[in-house]
Amino acid sequence: QVQLAESGGGLVQTGGSLRLSCAASGSIFSFTAMGWYRQAPGKQRELVAIITSGGHTTYPDSVKGRFTITRDNAKNTVYLQMNSLKPEDTAVYYCAARGRVDWEEWGQGTQVTVSS
Repeated sequence: QVQLAESGGGLVQTGGSLRLSCAASGSIFSFTAMGWYRQAPGKQRELVAIITSGGHTTYPDSVKGRFTITRDNAKNTVYLQMNSLKPEDTAVYYCAARGRVDWEEWGQGTQVTVSS
């Protein structure tokens, strides 16, 4: 079982940037995709970014053009570069790993707070 650990969250002003990291305890190569989700208070968890094993990326419109997901298979690490942050980006951000059928592994999350 691979464990995921997020880091890089914090407090930033509107318009600022943060880079989140997700370090895996084992190889991420076998997963079909790695992703970032977020959950704000009182809201459902929502997808932020996905990167497949082949490097294809997907973003929802809410973050497209501002967020970038990348992966370093050699370091077993996935990154989320977040630019032009808005108060509505405030949430706990989770890293996840997808197997053949579903998202199998989840990190414990890292808090991102964007002040207005």
